[in-house]
Amino acid sequence: MTANNRNRISNLNILIVDDEANIRRTLSVCLESRGHRVTAVSNAKDARAEADRQVFDLSFVDLRLGTENGLDLIPSLLGACPWIKIVVITAYASVDTAVEAMRRGATDYIPKPFTPGQVELVTDRVSTFRSMEQHIATLKEDLERLHPEVSFTSQHPGMQRAIELARQAAPSEAVVLLRGPSGTGKTVLARAIHGWSRRADKPLGIISCPTLSPELLESELFGHVKGAFTGALRDNPGRVAACEGGTLFLDEIGDLPLSIQPKLLRFIQDREYERVGDQRTRKADIRIITATNTDLDKAVKEGRFREDLYYRLNVIQIDLPSLADCPDDVESLAKEMLGFFSAQNHKVFRGFSDEAMNALRDYSWPGNIRELRNVVERAAILCKSELVGIEHLPASISPHIIPVQMGDHVSLEAIEENHIRRVITSTKSLQEAADILGIDQATLWRKRKQYGI
Repeated sequence: MTANNRNRISNLNILIVDDEANIRRTLSVCLESRGHRVTAVSNAKDARAEADRQVFDLSFVDLRLGTENGLDLIPSLLGACPWIKIVVITAYASVDTAVEAMRRGATDYIPKPFTPGQVELVTDRVSTFRSMEQHIATLKEDLERLHPEVSFTSQHPGMQRAIELARQAAPSEAVVLLRGPSGTGKTVLARAIHGWSRRADKPLGIISCPTLSPELLESELFGHVKGAFTGALRDNPGRVAACEGGTLFLDEIGDLPLSIQPKLLRFIQDREYERVGDQRTRKADIRIITATNTDLDKAVKEGRFREDLYYRLNVIQIDLPSLADCPDDVESLAKEMLGFFSAQNHKVFRGFSDEAMNALRDYSWPGNIRELRNVVERAAILCKSELVGIEHLPASISPHIIPVQMGDHVSLEAIEENHIRRVITSTKSLQEAADILGIDQATLWRKRKQYGI
């Protein structure tokens, strides 16, 4: 294997189930020397207990475990970890047992005695497959939250400090608390921290705390077992288990119900948790990032948020300024977003008119970056020319542009301005607009100057 290929192989959490101590020891040394985490047990009972306690990516299962059949263990392991890959190992290899192993859910089958090369080959194959699965899961979440890429550059000192602090914190395992008004890009920055971290090739899970009831939020977070509550028709591993090795982002953590706060505190401290309806304690290795637009200090004083949890979450605090505090960033952000939405709508724009850009810069942006994104997307959809003008912006941003209709109690000048703007917007060139208006281009140029178009 080349060095480049080896670098792409992710470390796995592996369970070995074999009743021969020598096999367990040999396999463990072989796998640990390649950077994998290994747990080795001698029987099915201990294997089920370990699978209930922690999340595994791969398991080597001996076909004969004393008086037990290793194939009977496969459904239990898959029930505990639906994404686990199981490789059956045996000295009694046959076509029938191989077929039966695959039928029950095994991924691969290798005979004893096996060589380190065989073990490395099957392990690397599983590692590559798991990385692909996790990458696909992340892409699915990205598609569900389709958004333009944001370059992390800013003219504002506060935003520059926030981005630099995020880059410094990313390689660590510290819990990060992002604070700022709604729409300032906390989710985008959380994604970036995960992408800059050592966990970048593992899953990133996102949960918005206010969107679920306390019962459903606990189930979504820690999982539940079948029958735990009405409607629990099957086991749900939960986001903590699904993000094994990666990062879990809890948005609007200030709205986390008091009933769940001690459970999250325990998980952050000990990495231990229980699924809803299940008494078995499980472990998971994930990093926590949280965000809030509320004053957590005030929430602690009012008894709405546990003080000990607050201190655990507030290891590294990053404050994001509002967009109104960063007027110099509006232009660059708007241009980036226009490029994204122009491609999405199969259009080509030269940019914004001076009047439109001035309006964007002067606006207060109560909805911050999220509002700017919506405004630019709307303009990209409505604009039919190469230049986005002020007439393509909402009335809240360009309040002096008032749509009028024939018969409205407005001046002829207002009707003329509105009509010229609409014609220019709907045509591909100024010559075409002049022809429709019945005037020459020189007159149209004077009218545009008069009305600031």
